[in-house]
Amino acid sequence: MRVFADKKSGKTAEREELGKCLDYLRPGDTLVVPSLDRLWRSIQDLISIVSNLQRRSTGFQSLHEALDTTTPDGRLVLHVFAALADFIRELIVQGTHEGPAAARARGERRGSDEMRVAG
Repeated sequence: MRVFADKKSGKTAEREELGKCLDYLRPGDTLVVPSLDRLWRSIQDLISIVSNLQRRSTGFQSLHEALDTTTPDGRLVLHVFAALADFIRELIVQGTHEGPAAARARGERRGSDEMRVAG
């Protein structure tokens, strides 16, 4: 077994160790990750990586989600999990944009050096 570990976020486009890992894999090997979110930046990215692995007769497993794409069931569950994870990520991003906008609409000024006393 060979271990590759990136220090950068899964959201980072250039992940040197991931590239080395994908180059190292041979037919019959299985790429094992601790969690799906450690591998991909978007659903398209995940599907592309897993599709490439399948074309190369290489398996994929995610330990946290108990996924194994060497089975039809595992491939279906992978797509469902990926869609849910992407949906949750979009909700988080949307919430981080709506929170400050709502505060401004209420007249709150974040980041200012204004002091207030409530009472």
